[in-house]
Amino acid sequence: MLWYTRGRVVGLAALALVLAGGLAWSFGSDQTRYRTQPVARGDIESLVNAIGTLKPRTQVEVGARVSGQIDRLHVKAGDVVAKGQLLAEIDPRIPQATVDAGQAQLADLQAQLAEQRARLELAAQQQARQRRMLGDGSTRLEDVQVAEAEHKVAAARIRQLEAKIQQTRSTLGADRTQLEYTRIYAPIAGTVISLNAEEGQTLNATYQTPAILRIAELSSMTVWTEVSEADVGRVRVGMPVRFTTLGGEGRSWSGTVRQVLPAPQEPKTPEGATNETAPASKVVLYTVLFDVDNADGELMPQMTAQVSFVSATAQDVLRVPLAALDAVPGERGRYRARVLDGSKAQPREVRVGVRNRLDGEVLDGLAEGETLVLGELDRDDQPRRFQW
Repeated sequence: MLWYTRGRVVGLAALALVLAGGLAWSFGSDQTRYRTQPVARGDIESLVNAIGTLKPRTQVEVGARVSGQIDRLHVKAGDVVAKGQLLAEIDPRIPQATVDAGQAQLADLQAQLAEQRARLELAAQQQARQRRMLGDGSTRLEDVQVAEAEHKVAAARIRQLEAKIQQTRSTLGADRTQLEYTRIYAPIAGTVISLNAEEGQTLNATYQTPAILRIAELSSMTVWTEVSEADVGRVRVGMPVRFTTLGGEGRSWSGTVRQVLPAPQEPKTPEGATNETAPASKVVLYTVLFDVDNADGELMPQMTAQVSFVSATAQDVLRVPLAALDAVPGERGRYRARVLDGSKAQPREVRVGVRNRLDGEVLDGLAEGETLVLGELDRDDQPRRFQW
């Protein structure tokens, strides 16, 4: 019985030693294996990524200011036009008839004015004769008064005709302008990027100006970029920016932020939906504009641009992965790291400057060449949760 009791005690002691040895292997600092990386130098860019749409920096929608049938179109989509070049002609017969009628009316009024000036001259002569005769006592005062009244009426009639002539000239000027509008010229030099009318089509310009075509100057493009409200505070005027296009085969274009629009764009209602049925978007997007040279014509309107705003850069600096750092609560830019000293991981406080999604710039707390602990490995050399 004593042997059994003694053997039992020895067995329990041995089991305790085995368990103790196992715990030391799992958590002992001298046997824990780590994933490490040396602290090295490199470049870091802090980027704000967004999607944009390419639009011509200068474009004009050319419309018809008069109603009528399109007689001729002198251009087609894709044509390069010069400023002042004739683009289209609208049937001028009705405006021309209106101008002819106005010219005839003006000529009639001018003839009436000439006649009335002759009557005024005659009335002035009769008035002077009556006054002389009144001095000689050979006429009545009543006749003198009639002559004076006729003179005043003739003068008033002249002023009336002059006013009508002025009015007719103004109307005729407007009619001539309407006639000129039947010939549509290019307001700017550029490329015809869209054509919305055909020869023989009738245009109605009574309530709004019908759009015939659009001209754009394609040597300079503007990228209209939508930036979320979470990132727009990091975007400022003058910031460098670069972008690629879906079909650009890896080519990158660069520019500088020109403008950040102060108010977000109104959300678009899906086709077929009303304001009541359309789902409310919770994403607030602000529009950021920047220009890019397009002398080679590789960029086209409505292309999609994958945009990166460069908010900060740091070149040839100490760089560490952010996954190896733990933020210090309440202290912006300060983190905790672990550095391998022999076989032990020692804690270290690190201050970080420029950072992106993966890496951060070390301002102080680490030296080049030190071994940074990224994480721990389990028995099967698999990463396990990092314990601070």
